[in-house]
Amino acid sequence: MGRDFGWLWAAYGVSTFGTWLAFSAFPMIAVLELHAGPSEVAALAAVGPAVGAVLAVPLGPWVEFRRKRPVMVTADLVRCAALLSVPLAWALGGLGIGQLLLVSVVVAAADISFTAASGAFLKGLVAREDLLTANGRFESTMWTATMLGPTLGAAVMGLFGPVVTVAADAVSYLLSALGLRAIGGREPEPAAGRRDPAGRLTGADLLAGWRHLLGHRTLRALYVNTMLVNGLIMVGSPLLAVLMLGPLHFAPWQYALAFAVPCSGGLLGSRLAPRLVARYGRRRVLLASGTLRAFWPVGLAFVGPGAGGLALVMAVEFGLITCSAVYNPVLATARLELTPTDRVARTLSAWSVGTKASIAALTALWGVLAALVGPRAALAAAGVLLPATPLLLVAVRDGEEGAVVSGAREERAGA
Repeated sequence: MGRDFGWLWAAYGVSTFGTWLAFSAFPMIAVLELHAGPSEVAALAAVGPAVGAVLAVPLGPWVEFRRKRPVMVTADLVRCAALLSVPLAWALGGLGIGQLLLVSVVVAAADISFTAASGAFLKGLVAREDLLTANGRFESTMWTATMLGPTLGAAVMGLFGPVVTVAADAVSYLLSALGLRAIGGREPEPAAGRRDPAGRLTGADLLAGWRHLLGHRTLRALYVNTMLVNGLIMVGSPLLAVLMLGPLHFAPWQYALAFAVPCSGGLLGSRLAPRLVARYGRRRVLLASGTLRAFWPVGLAFVGPGAGGLALVMAVEFGLITCSAVYNPVLATARLELTPTDRVARTLSAWSVGTKASIAALTALWGVLAALVGPRAALAAAGVLLPATPLLLVAVRDGEEGAVVSGAREERAGA
């Protein structure tokens, strides 16, 4: 799809690998270097991203009315600087939980801004018929990084400590910024937006992303489905860790292996997605893959000790990841196609804020549930609720272009 897409793909790949290389670095630094307790580690995992999501709410409109590539480069450099402050403070003996929390907030807000800008940039960079292929390549790259990054990161942490992986993650964002700078051409000036006499964005601008998501039948169904499914899947991660590393006595390397090997399903699913859409159509693929992924997690409630339990976790995760890797690029493509160009950044920002908030809220709720009934019962509860979520996908339709046509007309009228 051309040299420019190649640079965008390379930038995404290097930053994604850096992220997964340092995936568990902050909790490990908190426990091993700062001797933090469970409440501090939990706050680091939940509060930082949640606050970052709230701060990112006004950034969606801000990104919308600016050229996207400079925003992406700035987000990369902000993440690089924030993460580099951690090894610097550690070397000077001044690192604390407060700084880790602040860095996690800054990185979370920059993540959302980058995601919003990159989606809009991709829509303008490649032809519409290439969007699914492009999103499939991003999906396969993400799962490759997920499969290799944590394993290599664990080895690096064992040899040099977790702070080194944070520095490597910071460098990955710097390399990503350099890759984005290598993309040629000049973006057109975006629409100015509706501002009040003082030059500030209006409330209509701030809420445009949510209005578009909730006002469009297909996008509303996909949005609510994503919030529920992602939240109910992610609540199982800490519960399964407690179960496997505690009562079931799995070694840490076995726990890591249980999630690294199934990521190969991500490569399989992302390669299958374009072929399945070409043969069966977008709606059928979304409905089938979205339904199938909802039935796998309940199997985690039955994990037992030994090789059989490890094999069960791998089988469940492989099925879940394969179905998700088919679903995700098709979803990302539909979301871009059904969103007018002048609303992409705000829509993607609203999408990210909503999904991150739902994951944080459901994770906290399931933590309370696990304390009351135990991690296995809490896993079962999430697994039993998930099969109801595909009912939302019935509203998905092929060929709904009304939003795009409407957005184009509004854009021409504004011009």
